[in-house]
Amino acid sequence: MSIYRELKDRGFIYQETDAAATRKLLENEKITFYVGFDPTGSSLHVGHLLPIMAMRLLQQAGHVPIVLVGGGTAQIGDPSGKQTARPILDKKEIAANAEALRRQLGRFISVEAGEAHFVNNFGWLNELNYIDFLRDIGSKFSVNRMLAQESVRARLEDGLTFLEFNYSILQAYDFYILNRDFNCRMQFGGQDQWGNMVAGVDLTRRMTGNEVFCTTFPLLLDGNGQKFGKTAGGNNVWLDVNRTSVFDYYQFWRNSDDSQVRNLLSYFTPLPVSEIGDLAALEAPAINRAKEILAYEATRLAHGEAEARKAYLTAGSKFGFADPKNKLKTSSSIHAIRTEKDDQLADLPTVELPAADFAGDGMWVVKLFTVAGLCRSNGEARRLLEGGGAYINDERVNGVEVNITPDFFTGGFVILKAGKKNIKRIILK
Repeated sequence: MSIYRELKDRGFIYQETDAAATRKLLENEKITFYVGFDPTGSSLHVGHLLPIMAMRLLQQAGHVPIVLVGGGTAQIGDPSGKQTARPILDKKEIAANAEALRRQLGRFISVEAGEAHFVNNFGWLNELNYIDFLRDIGSKFSVNRMLAQESVRARLEDGLTFLEFNYSILQAYDFYILNRDFNCRMQFGGQDQWGNMVAGVDLTRRMTGNEVFCTTFPLLLDGNGQKFGKTAGGNNVWLDVNRTSVFDYYQFWRNSDDSQVRNLLSYFTPLPVSEIGDLAALEAPAINRAKEILAYEATRLAHGEAEARKAYLTAGSKFGFADPKNKLKTSSSIHAIRTEKDDQLADLPTVELPAADFAGDGMWVVKLFTVAGLCRSNGEARRLLEGGGAYINDERVNGVEVNITPDFFTGGFVILKAGKKNIKRIILK
């Protein structure tokens, strides 16, 4: 599937300055595009994820994202969607928030040099000469057109400061700078940013003569018509585990409305579109399995597979599993997690080992067979492995150059066999 068609089928595209040109560009060239984030907090929350997931898809298709941190514009405050002026943060707080944002984005996209660019608009906005900026940039903007923007018009009755009125010009200037310095061809953002984004397209064309484009994502609402990403109590659902635990993060997705399942699977999981259609078509109570998959996949992206597995098993042990025998076909790795207690497995000799021993590169398989008590020494374990007599989860281990990581612990344990009769169950603690 083409990346443009995938974005369309998943529901990411709401408005476009030129649909035909955008499709041609995304399907036939490797382009640089940008998404902006104002560093107004020390953590991202679920409300930020829609553009992040689109950025992930575009990068996987070969395009290069620019993550623009609004260190300069955050000192002004975007009036879009706000009834009052946003609080102005000091520069140290903005810098700390920007670094936290970079770390969290690394869970969703590759942040390696060349695969993504991280820039802070404080670098160029802080250097502006006011008179030059008014003359060279301000002269390109119509006040009548700016007043017609929804983000401005909605605030005129309650009061809009001249400081906030400038926000649209500065955001447009960002696009011009990124086009000039990085050959950035596209901007993606929320639908409430449409006026600012179109202004950037127009300014870039006027300043450089280059054709650039923008596309917005739809405003995502929950089943009650409220802005998506908050708990029933009105609190944000954060990616920072110190503010929202992994279990609570999982449960937020698991408790989604049935009517939201198709959209949420499309936006926030990597499952194929065709599979999402099948899952969304399930009726109650089977739809609960689709919500388990949604919660598991969303948690896996944000917190890793081991944490997602733990949250899934914990929730299931408390509230029950929707598909305990894994009968429903899915490409999600959730299908490999055992949810039923097996009397035969429970009776196996069991060894508990510290999870920390498997962190990083994992534990050498030779050492594992030794510490599990299946071999008396590393030499004996090496001979067992080289002779083809060692098994992990009923699969023969070929060779000794294998490290065992937490990913091997499907359902929270692994089964080791030395020959056919010597068996140990290894559980992480």
